[in-house]
Amino acid sequence: MRRTERSTSNFQRPTSKEEPSPCPLPAYRERVRHAGINVVLVGFLVSLAVLIGLVALLMREKKGGSAASAQPLMVYCAAGLREPMQAVADEYQKEFGVEVRCSFGASQAELVTLERAGNGDLYLPADESYIEIARGKALVDAVMPVAVMRPVLGVRKGNPKGIKLLDDVLKGDVKLGQANPDAAAIGKVTRDALMKAGKWEAIKAKTVVFTGTVNEVANAIKVGSIDCGFVWDALVKQYPDLEGVEISQLKDVKSSVAVVVLKTSKQGVEARKLARYLSARDRGLKQFQRFGFTTVEGDAWSLRPELKLMSGAMLRPAIEETIAGFERREGVSVTRVYNGCGILVAAMRAGERPDAYFACDQSFMQQVNDLFLDATDVSQNQLVILVHKGNPRGIHGLKDLAQKDLKVGVGHEKQCALGVLTKETLVQSRQYEPVMKNVKVQSPTGDFLVNQLRTGSLDAVIAYVSNAAASGDKLEAIRIDIPCAIATQPIAVGKESSQKQLAGRLLEAIKSAESKERFLENGFYWKSEDSRVGRR
Repeated sequence: MRRTERSTSNFQRPTSKEEPSPCPLPAYRERVRHAGINVVLVGFLVSLAVLIGLVALLMREKKGGSAASAQPLMVYCAAGLREPMQAVADEYQKEFGVEVRCSFGASQAELVTLERAGNGDLYLPADESYIEIARGKALVDAVMPVAVMRPVLGVRKGNPKGIKLLDDVLKGDVKLGQANPDAAAIGKVTRDALMKAGKWEAIKAKTVVFTGTVNEVANAIKVGSIDCGFVWDALVKQYPDLEGVEISQLKDVKSSVAVVVLKTSKQGVEARKLARYLSARDRGLKQFQRFGFTTVEGDAWSLRPELKLMSGAMLRPAIEETIAGFERREGVSVTRVYNGCGILVAAMRAGERPDAYFACDQSFMQQVNDLFLDATDVSQNQLVILVHKGNPRGIHGLKDLAQKDLKVGVGHEKQCALGVLTKETLVQSRQYEPVMKNVKVQSPTGDFLVNQLRTGSLDAVIAYVSNAAASGDKLEAIRIDIPCAIATQPIAVGKESSQKQLAGRLLEAIKSAESKERFLENGFYWKSEDSRVGRR
């Protein structure tokens, strides 16, 4: 989407990422004929064909099919996740008619393979460290959490060697096997933990075989070629002939399993659809649970999910383009409710429950903290006095707003953060009563005040810098030098949302580097330190 050019004359761009600098105002019908054929019969046949086509189209839409979805989806998956992933692939293909091809192997090996192939759709490693490696190679487009696994020492049922401690493994008659730590996630996390405990060299020397995958370790224990080996707790549950022994040196170790949508995917929306299916609590996660995995709190499955975002009206110019891009990329819908934060808070207190809330100021997030997960500060905005070009009334500070016959507009102090901050600013500067005598308009949004000023209905307004970002050719801004004139905008995911993961990815999009530029273009200051990681 092409960005709208805004006038930036007479305004300067923010020069600091955290603290506001001097106020910036960024600037047929067709007839059927055929000899010897009854027209009525032709009409009937044509109508029947159309009806059949419509039914087929509706059935395909109901199943979520599309022209793009006819293409197979390629998944690179850790061997330890084979059983649930294959079950999900089979279930998905049965439900949507889309072939899902899976490649199973060690996490590192699969990463190398997909990088060389350059055409994968999803990557499902057994530990998050491989996702970070993939991220460093610019392969990660989106991440959706799935499950948690822990390493244990696998032994045959009944534990014939009586292994209870790591030191028991070091006995002379115990044969130990493990997966290659340079290729498999189980080997890597085990090595890291044992090195920290000072036990790795002894365990390494005791190992009689290093296999390519954790499944090979489990099979070796099963057939008796080794007595024990490090495996995932979830994998033990898939082998009736095995049991797991918890080792104290590994008790605090866990691996987070997540599915990655790859940037190499040629059908991003379809790839995300499969990833959402896999990580949905009533679809893919049920398969992972069936195979013994401890799963995360996944989203409820929906073919086209819908999110509801409540947001302060002043944030609209900065986030609209980001949200539209998110909808296209994810194949979802986001209903936006923009208004004064006082009005939004009242609606939430009356029972409305958005999936996410983006407040104009921290004070309006604090009023509904119990309804949301931890909030993240994204941006800042500053109160300024806006006047007509040339400043015909000679306004240079708050006290000048009290001059005779001046028509002033301010935010409604009970309906929006703008009004609350304006009142606090006027009170602290001891100008509340004098200025309020000239106030002709109180509005829940700054945009309305700016429009009244532009049409000449008002002489001056107190609004946010961002409210006048597109009016640099007609308005001027006078900075208000008082700490409470700065508003910080936090965003959070609703505790009752059935789409917490999806809402978290929306927050990631709003905190992205591209989004940051849109905030700056609209007169905001950037507060978020991490432009990649959002709430999950």
